[in-house]
Amino acid sequence: MIRLTKARVITTAAVGAVVIGGGAWGALRGSSTDIDAARVATVERGDLAKSVVATGRVEPISKVEIKSKANGIVKELKVEVGDRVKIGQILVELDKDNLAARLREARASLAGAQANLAAAQAEHEKNKVEAEGPDVPFARRNLDRAERLYTDALVSQQMRDDARSALEMALNRQMAARTQLGVALARIAQARATAAATQAAVDRTEEELTNATIRSPIDGTVLSRPVELGSPVSSILNLGANGTLVLVLGDISRVYVKGNVDEADIGMVRLNQPARIKVETFRDKQFDGKVTQISPMGTDKDNVVSFEVKVSIDNPGGELLANMTANAEIILEQHRNTLVIPESAIVYDTKRNASVDVVQPSAKTGRERRPINVGVSNGTKTQVLSGLTEGQKIVLQ
Repeated sequence: MIRLTKARVITTAAVGAVVIGGGAWGALRGSSTDIDAARVATVERGDLAKSVVATGRVEPISKVEIKSKANGIVKELKVEVGDRVKIGQILVELDKDNLAARLREARASLAGAQANLAAAQAEHEKNKVEAEGPDVPFARRNLDRAERLYTDALVSQQMRDDARSALEMALNRQMAARTQLGVALARIAQARATAAATQAAVDRTEEELTNATIRSPIDGTVLSRPVELGSPVSSILNLGANGTLVLVLGDISRVYVKGNVDEADIGMVRLNQPARIKVETFRDKQFDGKVTQISPMGTDKDNVVSFEVKVSIDNPGGELLANMTANAEIILEQHRNTLVIPESAIVYDTKRNASVDVVQPSAKTGRERRPINVGVSNGTKTQVLSGLTEGQKIVLQ
């Protein structure tokens, strides 16, 4: 940002106050002292404004730096510098081949993880059934019947022993199944975590694939495009602020000039004060603006305190372009149809009292010094509050 330069006063469409030539010669006829006609001016009426001039650069009210969330190589550029874009419009396409392959791999891993989860859940269900021991009651009844029959000498001891062995085996299976329940639950938890991780990998890769298509976040104009076809792009998710700058967008339908105002003048600056903006490109054209922001805290540089001020300008035609050097004249006081004289005609005494030499042909020197009260001045012209009348001839010092 360029520091503001302060101008004491600037005139606005002032009617020329200096009249020289034949009329001045006529006023001097009869004078006993020759006064150079080039040093004679006329008191006239005009418009005078007191202002400060802010010198800065034109900036869009809304400006966005576009950086990619995905790594890749620029495959397509959909816009050029100066193009108008709409929100959601595709600006740049990155090469998606690598991302598509990674997505297929991630989806395959997800399918495997989901299959492992299903197997672990099936194993758990099987262990739950076995832990209930559904064949234990049957084996126990067989043993009871074999014991009775053996007592009645209706079956052999081998058959009784076989029934007892069958019961013991059923009880062992039940105990083993109960032990495996905890293991099965742990396997389910592990398989579920693996499935969640692979699902996250799929989601992340899908998002990267989506991010490889860069869209406009605002309605605006392409201000700059640092990348070209084939340029490598680094993600801001990896490099943060050092991620590759892809585009700069801005809405130039409203722009502003920002700069500093000296503390001696900031007390006269108010929000919504009018301002006139001039740029080198359009020397004969004036743009209207107003003060929209005044910093509540000053900055001290080289023992000079200044306050940052923003002047906003409507720019519906888009004539003002970003980074144009602009002078924003903030109007502090406006005086219309007031008496004005050249500043060079005024003489100040040691007490800063002002006076001028009025052409007076009857005077011995051809002039008469007369005190006046002055108002605002721009260094070139000064407002006269009293002491002179319109049309009087005065002498430049």
